Amino acid sequence: MKVTEGNLEIKTIQLECGEELNDVNIRYHILGDIHSNPNRVIWICHAFTANSNPADWWPEMVGQGRLFDPEKYPVVCANIIGSCYGSTGPMSVNPKTGKPYLRNFPLVTFRDVVAAHQTLKEHLGIEKIWLLIGGSIGGFQAMEWECEYPGTTENLVLIATSAEASPWVKAFSQSQRLAILADQTFDGVNPNGGKAGLKAARSIALLSYRGRSSYNLTQQDTNPNQLSNFKACTYQDYQGDKLVKRFNAYSYYTLSLMLDSHNMGRGRANSEAALSSIKAQTLVVGIDSDILFPVEEQHFIANHIPKAVYREIHSQFCHDGFLIEYQQLTSIISEFINL
Repeated sequence: MKVTEGNLEIKTIQLECGEELNDVNIRYHILGDIHSNPNRVIWICHAFTANSNPADWWPEMVGQGRLFDPEKYPVVCANIIGSCYGSTGPMSVNPKTGKPYLRNFPLVTFRDVVAAHQTLKEHLGIEKIWLLIGGSIGGFQAMEWECEYPGTTENLVLIATSAEASPWVKAFSQSQRLAILADQTFDGVNPNGGKAGLKAARSIALLSYRGRSSYNLTQQDTNPNQLSNFKACTYQDYQGDKLVKRFNAYSYYTLSLMLDSHNMGRGRANSEAALSSIKAQTLVVGIDSDILFPVEEQHFIANHIPKAVYREIHSQFCHDGFLIEYQQLTSIISEFINL
């Protein structure tokens, strides 16, 4: 499988918040060969802490013999601004100061992200995306992209996502930011600061991703006489440490603010009007146990996009079902797009 990793330099992006972001880098991966099949490009928009290589974090969906087989359909994914996997983010050097942005990184929205990705799409010579897909906040990107740039894609797949960040989602985000801010090393000076806060933030986030049903299924203790060192507790520790090894507190903080800013209705009549402007053939997928983006939010999207159909995944893994229930997802998408 041919894998191309690249960088696109953008001189200036005028951000929605009113600030400018200069000398912007966008890191991207291409799996397969765009030029060999330019009319069947699949563009995957990644979720919160993922990178631009979907074969890394969606291996059951992307790869040889998988639904998204790069030997048949070229796959593109770009790392979002604010992340720490190659695109410009808080760890990048601010050209005005010569120092990393850290806590001074400006507010970036998903509209800013898709403006950068639109530039990348043009740079890669992609006239029209065949299938644009995103789960969770990847769905935020995909929705905004087709709304801001009509005709971006022929087919749109939105999984476990919403038209705007709900108060419930924002409360989870703020709780995670409070955990990071409570870490005194997250001081805007130390690039390695905030690790303990990041671990705590991840622990909070996992509760919203996995929910009660998942924990009760996978983290049960077998010894009725056990007094401490419970599986659920060690699991939280393990997952927190795992994220700290691969991510950065400043990027996590920045991306949480981006998440909260998502609102398809901002600057438009309302979310209903924004969704109704999407003309792509659209598949909206909900997960029956998702407590972070419950199915009524996907029903809302499907009801207001003119060419949308709704399908539902059954899972005990709540929001993370979009990463885990690959067999159901493969079947649903295959039926929609005839892959």
